[in-house]
Amino acid sequence: MLRYLSSSLFLAIITLLGIGLVQVYSSSFIFAIESYGDGLFFFKRQLLFAAISFAVLVGTIHIPFEYIRKYGWTLWLIGSVGVALTFVPGLGVKVGGAMRWIQLPLGFRFEPGEFLKVAFAVLFASLLVRHEIFLGRVKWHWVLLFLMAPLFLLLRQPDFGTFAIIVMVAATLLFAFGLQWKYVIGGICVMIPAFYFLVMNVPYRRARVLAFLDPWSDPAAKGFQVIQSMLSFHSGGLTGVGLGQGQGKLFFLPEAHTDFTMAVFGEEMGFLGFVALLALYGFVVFRGIQIAVKAEDPFKRALCLGLSVTFALSVFINSGVVMGLLPTKGLTLPFLSYGGSSLVVLCFMFGLIINVENSFEEDRFSRRFGKNRWATSKVRRS
Repeated sequence: MLRYLSSSLFLAIITLLGIGLVQVYSSSFIFAIESYGDGLFFFKRQLLFAAISFAVLVGTIHIPFEYIRKYGWTLWLIGSVGVALTFVPGLGVKVGGAMRWIQLPLGFRFEPGEFLKVAFAVLFASLLVRHEIFLGRVKWHWVLLFLMAPLFLLLRQPDFGTFAIIVMVAATLLFAFGLQWKYVIGGICVMIPAFYFLVMNVPYRRARVLAFLDPWSDPAAKGFQVIQSMLSFHSGGLTGVGLGQGQGKLFFLPEAHTDFTMAVFGEEMGFLGFVALLALYGFVVFRGIQIAVKAEDPFKRALCLGLSVTFALSVFINSGVVMGLLPTKGLTLPFLSYGGSSLVVLCFMFGLIINVENSFEEDRFSRRFGKNRWATSKVRRS
């Protein structure tokens, strides 16, 4: 455990876990009393999720990286099956008009779409650096089907946010690993009309875009969430009203402990606290990309970059929504929103990145002394 304390990324993740627990307590207390008669209902569950997530974080750090390299593609298979299971009657749970969750015992739910985002980064990293192996064993159209089938299921749930993040991560990795400009421009020319069709051809998505453009045109319905969010930020001022003292969470701000928890944080911690939180998020993204740049192994580089971009997009989209800079979208804020699926998957994600970071020292030692001398030194120490 002591060697983890030398990892600034590990300490940042632990800090975010702690801030998230406090935030869930503050944002959900009143709602939990009214709904369940127990103000600590959500906090106690999130505390359990945090303990499990910490165990996942530490466990993932210790996974031999060769297993990830060799069997990482199975994560995409597991995530794809999970997304498919959300459509099974009696197993899938419909919340807010979307079939995104699988019912688990003891009243818990799991959202496989969260896991699919991480699984995609692992799979796509393998495809980028080991495409000749994959395509040598399997026909390319089967590989394409393996990639596209769960994405269509995401649109059917619907979970457009996860779909968009996966597409943007794929585009980022292709660009970073040398995709020619003509293909980049061609892809943009295809993606823009495709996203326009997927958004404007669906009534509820089109309504969200119109509410984003002019929330005051329908302040009691379509623009209600955005307006209440902006009012919460305004009430916070420079230094905030104080932890637990926010008014927006008193049934003015919908989804105060999930999608719009950043607005509660902004009201209670103020502009300075909000900037500090964004700086912490920025540091986590920076360290992830820095580890990717330092990695000499192409797979490790692609993996860390993909995971870092996935995290950055999740923070960016949620922050943009609560500040009225993006149309409303049901994406949680990493670490601060209530939800066990997101928390466990996030710790798994950063466990992989820290695993790569820890491998640098072993790689340097191996290059310097060689495998035989490394084996000999272990015998001598024993």
